[in-house]
Formats: sequence, C-alpha cells, structure tokens
Amino acid sequence: MSKNLFFLGLIVAATGLISPPVALAGGIAFGFTFAHPFNMEARRLSKFLLQASVVGLGFGMNLHEVIRVGRSGFVYTAASISFALLLGWALGRFLKVQPTASFLISAGTAICGGSAIAAMAPITEAGDEEIAVSLGTVFVLNSIALLTFPAIGLLLHMSQTQFGLWSALAIHDTSSVVGATAKYGALALLVGTTVKLARALWIVPISVATAMARKSSARVQWPWFILLFCLAAVANTYVRTFQPAYPILKHLGVIGLTATLFLIGTGLSTKTLRQVGVRPLLQGVLLWIVVAVGSLSLIRSGWIHL
Repeated sequence: MSKNLFFLGLIVAATGLISPPVALAGGIAFGFTFAHPFNMEARRLSKFLLQASVVGLGFGMNLHEVIRVGRSGFVYTAASISFALLLGWALGRFLKVQPTASFLISAGTAICGGSAIAAMAPITEAGDEEIAVSLGTVFVLNSIALLTFPAIGLLLHMSQTQFGLWSALAIHDTSSVVGATAKYGALALLVGTTVKLARALWIVPISVATAMARKSSARVQWPWFILLFCLAAVANTYVRTFQPAYPILKHLGVIGLTATLFLIGTGLSTKTLRQVGVRPLLQGVLLWIVVAVGSLSLIRSGWIHL
C-alpha cells in the first residue's frame, strides 16, 4: 500500500495541480505515516530534480536582472554567512554539540542546507550519524520555513523584493526558497532564486578553506547547476530562436520543484526526529531564529535592500 501511495503522491505533485507547500505537506504526512519504500532512491532523485528544476526556472529569468540582483545581494550574503558560521560555532560550544555535527549544522544554515552539508561531510570526515543528525536538523527547520514564511510575509505586508531577499537569506535549502517565493510572486521568485544561488556559490570557498584548515584531501564539489541556470538566463535574454520553448521549460522547472518537495517531505519521519536529538535541534533552532528574525528586521528597517 505504501508503494502505491508514494507513486500516487509523486504523480499528483508532478501534474502541477498542487502548490509546492502542499506537495511538501503531503510528503511529510506520508513520511510520518508509512515506512518509506524507496528512501535512498527518493533522495537521489530529489537531488537531481532540484538541480534540473533550478535550471528550468532559469529559462524564465532575464540575465540583466539576475546580474543586478546577484551583485546587490553579494555583500548581504557574505555578511550573513560569516555571522551564521560564527554564531553556530558559539551555540554548538555552549550546548556541547559534537563539533563536526555542529559545524555541518552551521554550514547548512549559513549557506544552502543539505547541499552544503553534503559538500562539507567528506572534508570534515563526518560519520553517518553526524551527517544524519545535521541533515535531519536542517531538514526539519527547512520544512517549517517553507510552510510558514509566505504567511508571515503576507501578514507583514512585505513587498515581493523584500520577501525574496528574506527567503534567500533565512531559508536553508534552495528548493524551499524557490517553493516559498514562487507562491509569493514572480518578482519574489527572481530575487529569491538569484540571491540564493549566489549564496550557494559560497560552498566552494568555504569548502576550500575547511579543507585547508583540516588538511583534508577530499575533493571539493562544484555546484555546476548554478552555471547552467545562468546559461539558461542567457538563452532566455539573447537567443530568440527558441523563445517559444522557454515558457515550457520554465513550467517544467516549477513542476519538477513541486515533485522535489514531495520527495523531500517523504524523508521526514519520527525516526528522523529521534536521530536528531535535543541539543543539535536546539542549536539549529536558535541559530535559525536569530538569522531569520535578524535579517527580517534589517530588511524591514531598510538596512538591507536591493
């Protein structure tokens, strides 16, 4: 029965008839109700679908706007990453969280969730339990953000630019940034996706710095899908020959994202919560609250803007 429900949920999510937050909620409901029949396969598929979906969304972006937003958000991104890493380290020490798990949680919050953790794990020589705890912590909070941020944005009457910037600075994973901003509006999607992808590029220098500090020979993972996203924006802006195909590719990106969020949701379960434990989850919650509330306050006061 669980297999049939899993495929049914995935098919419904892939039809585009439901929104990304609904797809995520449906996936979470499945994860808490049934033992996942394809857990590892779903993780691999969700990673591929996320990257392909981001590239598809690039066909709906104007390159000039992408460059403008990315350039404007660079300083905020650098400052927020530095602050989150330092605060995460301090909280981890205070709460006595295992150092490697603490660093992975901080990196996931500071940069781009699961992608950052996956990149940092081999460099830090993290064990399976440390990786699971870090991914579980970030994943739980990431799911909460996707479901709550649009409602908070509407309640506070945030503009689309403000909401896109806030989502990019305060939500962990690229998938949930895209899901939340897509629901809020087209401009929010442009701002959120561009600033978030610029933030994701920090995987490379942070990975290199970590490898040097730990004298690790692990290979640094390059986020190639970001380059493909930029090339898609170039095509949409300058290559008019294939113009009729671009809206279709963008729509496929949205559908792929919705299916991705369903797959991600199915990975959340009571087992995940038990693996996380109280102290790592508390570290992740406190760090996320400070980053989210701090960036929101600065955006609403006009200190951070595009």
